[in-house]
Amino acid sequence: MKYINVLTIAGTDPSGGAGIQADLKTFSALRAYGTSVITVLVAQNTCGVQSLYHIDDFFISEQLNSVLDDVRIDAVKIGMLAETKIIEVVAERLKSTNLPFIVFDPVMIAKSGDSLLSTIALTKMRELMLPNVTLITPNLPEAAMLLDSSIAKNEKTMIEQGNALINIGCKAVLIKGGHLNNKESPDWLITKTFQRRFTSRRLNMRNTHGTGCSLSAAITALYPRYGNLLDTITEAKNWLQQAILHSNSLEVGKGIGPIHHFHQWW
Repeated sequence: MKYINVLTIAGTDPSGGAGIQADLKTFSALRAYGTSVITVLVAQNTCGVQSLYHIDDFFISEQLNSVLDDVRIDAVKIGMLAETKIIEVVAERLKSTNLPFIVFDPVMIAKSGDSLLSTIALTKMRELMLPNVTLITPNLPEAAMLLDSSIAKNEKTMIEQGNALINIGCKAVLIKGGHLNNKESPDWLITKTFQRRFTSRRLNMRNTHGTGCSLSAAITALYPRYGNLLDTITEAKNWLQQAILHSNSLEVGKGIGPIHHFHQWW
């Protein structure tokens, strides 16, 4: 059996529910070996984000070199990049390395609604990241921010925004509809050649911290096994649904707790 090696490039979460920590848990839960490059140190917990510490871009480059010069990487997940220099360093190294599959989860907005990116950094993200990854996985506010438009209120607008992201250079877009006030939580996969709807029942659970990070990490871990987006996303969403469903068995924090990454193992 060939074991799968995957890489996450993202920020941290000391409470373990999102970011690098959630990615590594997801990789392990789905039988992939996880490696990591940290871009931002984030002081956060189940109640919110308290502060950020941006790591020097030279040291991020050193981390990337350490992993990519030594380890065969079968898929990459990219999360929080935070600023222009970090975006440039990551984009340059990924472009010079022959990586078969890259998922970009564009973390740009705090739960408070505040932007985590400057206007210049957002422009660089559009120019350098979107055309050079395999799949992006924005939620509705993130898609709106990338397009400088209003947030989609229905699935028709979601599809339109997904196609607009394809038109500005994305190869494939999984636009996530969790912010819609529906009984379902629909996601739409948009590519240049087809569209596919994925849906799951909306679960009324308290603990949902890290769902976006974990879904993109699950897609990263599973794609080398399935080799196509449809089967990969279907399996990733099934796993995530169960992780949310079992989340109340955990007792982590005073706020919105994490999903249960190891629900099938514990």
